[in-house]
Amino acid sequence: MKPILTSQPLRRRDFLKAGAGLAVAVTAGASPLTSALTAAESNPARRSMGIQVGAVSFVDEGTEAVLDLFQERGAIDTIYLTTFTYGRGLAGRQIPGQPFPDHGSKESDEQSFHGGNYATPHPEFYRDTVLMQTRAPDHGELDILAQVLPSAKKRGLRVICSIEDVFRSDVPSFKEVAEVDLQGKRTGTLCLCHPGVRAFWTGLAIDLCKSYEIDGLLFFNERNGPLLNALGASHAQSIASSRVTCFCEHHQRAAKAQGINLDRARQGYQQLDRFVQAALKGERPSDGYFVEFWRLLVEWPEIIAWDRLFDAAKHQVLAEVKDAVKSVRPGLEVGFHIEHVNSFNPIFRATRSYADLATKADFLKVVVYNNCGGERYANFIRNVGSTVFRDVPPEELLQFNNHLLNYGQEAKLEELATAGLSPDYVFRETQRALAGVQGKCRVLPGIDIGIPTGKRSRKASPEDTYAAVSAAMKAGAHGLILSRKYSEMELANLASAGKAFRDAQKGG
Repeated sequence: MKPILTSQPLRRRDFLKAGAGLAVAVTAGASPLTSALTAAESNPARRSMGIQVGAVSFVDEGTEAVLDLFQERGAIDTIYLTTFTYGRGLAGRQIPGQPFPDHGSKESDEQSFHGGNYATPHPEFYRDTVLMQTRAPDHGELDILAQVLPSAKKRGLRVICSIEDVFRSDVPSFKEVAEVDLQGKRTGTLCLCHPGVRAFWTGLAIDLCKSYEIDGLLFFNERNGPLLNALGASHAQSIASSRVTCFCEHHQRAAKAQGINLDRARQGYQQLDRFVQAALKGERPSDGYFVEFWRLLVEWPEIIAWDRLFDAAKHQVLAEVKDAVKSVRPGLEVGFHIEHVNSFNPIFRATRSYADLATKADFLKVVVYNNCGGERYANFIRNVGSTVFRDVPPEELLQFNNHLLNYGQEAKLEELATAGLSPDYVFRETQRALAGVQGKCRVLPGIDIGIPTGKRSRKASPEDTYAAVSAAMKAGAHGLILSRKYSEMELANLASAGKAFRDAQKGG
C-alpha cells in the first residue's frame, strides 16, 4: 500500500470530530464478534490489528476471557505474545508506582517477577550457546504458547512471538557472553558480536518455530551503540560516557577485520568521556560545545567506526534470525521493533535506513507513541542540550530539532510532557516509514495505550487513542500494534482503538 501524501497536518480535534460516537461505543463495551476478524487471515490485503500481551494477563484473567476482550472490543486479529524477555516493559503486571488498569490482578508482582522463556525451551536447539537455562519460573510449569495457541487458532487469531534482548546478569553463564565496557568491566548486556549470543537468538527462533504452530516472530532490541550511549542521546537512558561498550575480544576481532584500530577507538572514547563530563559541569570549550564535539569526530573517526560495529552486529542478528525462521517455514513472518529514539533523534535516524531494514524483515513495528512521546522527546532534548548542544537555548533547540524531523506544530518544551505529541506526529512518522521501506515490507505502527509516564505527563484517553489509530490508518499503515502491553491498558482505550480501526476499515 502506498502512502497517501498530503501537506495538510492532522490535528487532534479533527479526529475527535470523527469519533463523535465513541463515548457510546466505549460505554457499551463488547460488541458481537464479526466475520471480518477471521477474514483478515484469508485476505492479505486487509489491514491487521494487533496487541502486545504477556503471560501474566492470561494467568490472571483466563485465556478465553482475554481473547474475548481482544476480539470484541479491540478488533484484534493478531496476538503479539511476549514469549522471551527478562524486562518489565513487555512482561509482568503494571510496573511499581503506577496505577493498575481496570482489569486483571491489582497485586504487584514486583517481588515475584523474574522473566525468561515463557514457553518450553528444547535443549537440542541451544547446543552452540552457553545460554541454556532461561526458563521463566514466574508461573511454575506454565507454557504460555501451549495454553494460548489452541484457543487463538480456533478463533482465527494469528500468534506472533515477541522476543526481547533484555537480560538479567544472574542468568547462568551470562557473564561469559556479556559486553565489556571502556573500563574493562563486564556489563549487564549481551555482546551481539559473540557467536554464542547469535547462536542463542537463532536457536530460540528455530525452537519456537519448529516446536509450536506460531505465525512468526517480532524481535525487540532497543539498545544503542557506544556513541549515543556516551551522549545519553535517548529518552530512556542516563548519560554514560565512561561505561560505553563493547571492547571484548569478539569486537576487537571484528574491528581488526575491518581495519579499525582498537587503541585509537579506545582513546577516542576516552576523549569523548572527558568532553561529556566537562560539559555536564558547564566547562565550555573556547570554540563551543558543538564545535569541540565535531572536532573529536574529525580527529578520532574511530569513534563512529566503533559505533557502527554495534549497529552491524545488531542487524546481523536480525538477518540471521530471519534466515533461521524461513528455514523452518518460508511463510512464517519476521518483524523488527524500531525503537522510539528513531523518531526524534536525527543522529540515530542517520544510522537506520528503512530501505535497508526492509530487506531484513517482513514487517517493521515503528514506534509512534504519541502520549508518552511528549515526555520522552523532552527528555531527549534536555539530554543533548546538556552536552553537544549546550550553547543552544533549550526551546530553540527543540524548534530546530522539529524542523530537522519534519514535525508539525507540537507543544513547547515546558508543555511537551503534559501535551504529548499530536496525531499529526503519528501521521507523519507513519508516512515516513512507508516511504522509506519502498514497498519492500509492511509497516505496522505501534500505538501507545497506558505506557507509564510521570504524574504530570500525558496519559492515554479514549479520544486520544481514537485519534492516533485514525491518523496511522489514514497515513496508509498496513496495520497497527497496540503497545506496550495489555496489563497496562484501560479497557475504554482498547475499545476506542477497536472502534477507530473498524471505522477506518469501513471507509476503505
